[in-house]
Amino acid sequence: MNILIVGSGGREHALAWKISQSETVERLICAPGNPGIARHAQCVPVKADDVKALVRLAEEQAIDLVVVGPEAPLAGGLVDRLTEKGIAAFGPTQAAAQLESSKAFTKAFCERHDIPTARHRTVDNMDDARAFLDTLEAPYVLKADGLAAGKGVIIAETRKEAEDEAEAMLSGKFGDASATLVIEEFLKGEEASVFALSDGKTAVVMKAAQDHKRIGEGDTGLNTGGMGAYSPTPAVDQAMLDRVMADIIDPTVKGMAEEGAPYQGVLYAGLMLTREGPKLIEYNARFGDPECQVLMMRLKSDLVPALKACADGALADLPALDWDARPAVCLVMAAPGYPEKAEKGSIIRGVDSADDIEGVEIFHAGTAENDKGELMAAGGRVLNVTASGDTLRHAVERAYAAANRIDWPEAYYRKDIAWRALRPSN
Repeated sequence: MNILIVGSGGREHALAWKISQSETVERLICAPGNPGIARHAQCVPVKADDVKALVRLAEEQAIDLVVVGPEAPLAGGLVDRLTEKGIAAFGPTQAAAQLESSKAFTKAFCERHDIPTARHRTVDNMDDARAFLDTLEAPYVLKADGLAAGKGVIIAETRKEAEDEAEAMLSGKFGDASATLVIEEFLKGEEASVFALSDGKTAVVMKAAQDHKRIGEGDTGLNTGGMGAYSPTPAVDQAMLDRVMADIIDPTVKGMAEEGAPYQGVLYAGLMLTREGPKLIEYNARFGDPECQVLMMRLKSDLVPALKACADGALADLPALDWDARPAVCLVMAAPGYPEKAEKGSIIRGVDSADDIEGVEIFHAGTAENDKGELMAAGGRVLNVTASGDTLRHAVERAYAAANRIDWPEAYYRKDIAWRALRPSN
């Protein structure tokens, strides 16, 4: 098969690394890719959100399957345009991708299909925002309705902060994405992410992971796109996984089909595990980043047949996926200033040395090469140091050993990845 991966981050590097191992692949192309992905695929300078150019590229290269990494091209209708041309794609249509591209849509969908989630209200003015805030207790959760590059969620600790943030968001803090706002009650519990493949009719659970959204140790500071992840997590045992499928994933796949927008691709459920049971925080219409990296490290099966089965509506015929029981972790190395204004251009050395450690893979998330061919930081989240080990602690030790080999003085990374799972009580 000729396969095209769309995207340029750590998730896409992990997918390229895994897909390149398949015997079914003849040619692997990535648009636009990055220096790390270039080790596994031919990188073509077509932007991930340029739908017309991506469709043209797929036609010119006789692509058999397009694997869409990020959310923007899904929301932009890339899968719809590819389908019109008879090209198979892994990812949901524009209508189905609303589960991620519109928080308001998802909340209303949950109400229609009795999917457990936080108490909420969708508003587009301050009067309605204040009225709903009156019914809540601190802290308060405010979400931009549209896509905001993983940064459109604010947790306000005080009522004044909540009002100030609501006003800023409705006034364009996140552009058009926050012209409509979802305000939610704050759910108490432990967060987890569960991934499932869907072909529009059938859903197959993958594995659970836990990520680290906050910039600082102990889950403090600003929200980010994700500073690390690990899988498995003690918070999600088989009984919890079964409950998530029965109460959240399966009703979603059934409901989307009933509403005329069957969901094909990977469905990422961000969950809060509360005393009342699992509740949906949000859906993503693609693999999480950096959760994808740890899942790809643990997946022993060939990924390509699973991706193709989702696109072809043949998931029910797919053999059960085979998983490595050993844990995997991902440590995100970020540029200084992230997540607000990341400083780009610093030189990175020692990546190959870090990659040489047994059980370690370094996935590039935001890198580029300068005129001298030197690797440099070109984004906020720059490198994903991913490691597997016999135990979770072993995997964590390998990841930090690898990070210590990377010569990048400007890098920032958390020193407590997987801290919840490594607490004495676990």
